[in-house]
Amino acid sequence: MATWNSRGLRGSTLEELVNRTNEQYAEKNLALIQKIPTPITPVKMDKEHRQITLAYFEQRSTVDYIGAVQGIPVCFDAKECCTDTFPLSNIHPHQISFMQKFEEQGGVAFFLLFFSSENLFYYLTLRRLLQFWDRMNSGGRKSFRREELDEIFYLPGQTGFLVPYLEGLKTDLEARAEEEN
Repeated sequence: MATWNSRGLRGSTLEELVNRTNEQYAEKNLALIQKIPTPITPVKMDKEHRQITLAYFEQRSTVDYIGAVQGIPVCFDAKECCTDTFPLSNIHPHQISFMQKFEEQGGVAFFLLFFSSENLFYYLTLRRLLQFWDRMNSGGRKSFRREELDEIFYLPGQTGFLVPYLEGLKTDLEARAEEEN
C-alpha cells in the first residue's frame, strides 16, 4: 500500500483551477465533469488541527476526472510539472490501462499538463502519451521534453475559462476525424 503525507498536496493549485473550470463548464451546460476522490484510510491524525497527517490509499487511483462533454464520455488526469521535462514516472501503468480501455469503449482519455514555470496548460492526447510510453519501454528516454509536444494542443489563455481544456478536446476530436478520413 502507498503512504500519503503532505507530498500529496503537490498539484493542488492545478486541481483547484480545474475544479473551478469544471464548475464554469457545468454552469454553462458545456460539460459535466467530476473529480474522482481516492479512498484513503487515516493512520495518524493531528487532533489539534483536525487534519490527517498519515494515511494509506485503499486502492490505486485511475484518473483524476471523469464525465461527459456534449454526450462524449471523457476522462483525464491532471499533472503539474515545474520544468520543461515531464518524467513518465508520474504516470502509472494502471492509469494507462484504464485510459486505453476507456477509449476502447468510445470515450476520450487525455492528460492535462500544467508547466508551472511557464504558466502553460497543455492537452496531451492518450495517443501521443503512448508514443512516449512505448519509447520508454523500448529502452528510450523516461521523460519527454516540452519541445516534443505538438503546438496545436497548447491551451489558449484568453477564453474566459481558467483551464480551457475543451479547446484541446475540440482539436483532438478534429484530428481524430481527419485520421478516420
